[in-house]
Amino acid sequence: MIKEVREVTDKEFELPTEGNNVADQPAENVTSNESLESSAAAIADSFKQDEKTVVEPTAEAIAETIADINSDAAVAVTAMPTKAPKKEKKKKDEYRVSNFDIIKNYHRYTAKEKKHYRYLFWHRIAAYVWPFFRAVIIFGLSFVILYPILYMISTSIRPQAEMNDPSVMWIPKTIRMENFVEVWNAIDYPGTLWNTLILNIVSSVLQVGTCALTGYGFARFKFKGKNFFFALVLLQIIVPVQIILIPQFSQFRYFDIFGLSKLIRGETINLRSSILPYYLMSAGCMGLKNGLYIFMIRQFFRNIPKELEEAAYVDGCGMLKTFIKIMLPEAKPILTSCFLFSFVWQWTDGFYSKMFLGNTKLLSTSLARLSDSLGAYIQRITGSATTVAVAYNNCIIATGTLMIIMPLIILYLFAQRGFVESLSSTGIKM
Repeated sequence: MIKEVREVTDKEFELPTEGNNVADQPAENVTSNESLESSAAAIADSFKQDEKTVVEPTAEAIAETIADINSDAAVAVTAMPTKAPKKEKKKKDEYRVSNFDIIKNYHRYTAKEKKHYRYLFWHRIAAYVWPFFRAVIIFGLSFVILYPILYMISTSIRPQAEMNDPSVMWIPKTIRMENFVEVWNAIDYPGTLWNTLILNIVSSVLQVGTCALTGYGFARFKFKGKNFFFALVLLQIIVPVQIILIPQFSQFRYFDIFGLSKLIRGETINLRSSILPYYLMSAGCMGLKNGLYIFMIRQFFRNIPKELEEAAYVDGCGMLKTFIKIMLPEAKPILTSCFLFSFVWQWTDGFYSKMFLGNTKLLSTSLARLSDSLGAYIQRITGSATTVAVAYNNCIIATGTLMIIMPLIILYLFAQRGFVESLSSTGIKM
């Protein structure tokens, strides 16, 4: 609260100067000075009373004042007109000229402009033409790969009468699923599939394990004759297996270990018509395409930093433990790839299976004898010898081939991710 204060003139607060001392002044002036001092004291007392009577504001009053200020500010902000954002002007592309305009105005351009627009023109043409040719190439390669499978699917569900029907190209008029049942019974598909799976899985695991150990030795260790032995590995890739047919046959036909069998039994061991030759060759890195697996695994291990092994050695791991605990988990992609290669090549192999296994039922050998097996199956059912027609024989062979490759297709569907990763991470480092 503001109180009215009595106005005091400058003369009343004028300090006494020289010649104006109280002692030098007359009595009237002295009394006026005393009245001045009394008035000043009264004013000071009034200010002290005002300070004592001032009331401090409460928290509620402060809150109400802040709310009033905020509301006034909000009203002021809403009342202000909002400006619309300015639209950015699109920069004009000086080189955005259509191919038609380039052809139309080509004779008007300078030599430098002609060079630029000629490059721009053919670059645009290539951008449209190359995807088309790429699609044609991919379609052609896919057709070459898929055509046999599509043909086998179409042939396997046809009846015999439609094999020579020119009106039937791909989709048969009548779907006959009995072809699968006849092949299933003719080759004893469950038992044959089980034998093939056992042989391939065991052989593939042995090949991958021994080839991984050998490839790691070539990649990390230095020893005398290393280059010579690695050259032998490369020769194993280059030289076909038919060249060593006779030595391999003699080795397993007259198998003996340091002459001990002949010394004890008086004769050697005949390992033909048994599954042991497969396992022995796989364990000795002499199986089908083992040279290729050693080379691929060696290249993969050479790309792994040596600091991983050094850190394992510092932690107290030996060479074998480092290989098992550190290197093998890092090599999962390439090991997956080698396992798939080994599994597939042995699945369809007919060379070693005919030379060593004899009468052991496998899918690869059963397909080669499918016509004879089908004739025996029909004779067993009908009780009389009959000759299988050529058209019907083609249907059965297509059906048997499709049933043999179906497990491989399923395997690739589940393992394709690891297979692609192995191919992309292997590399060639000599």
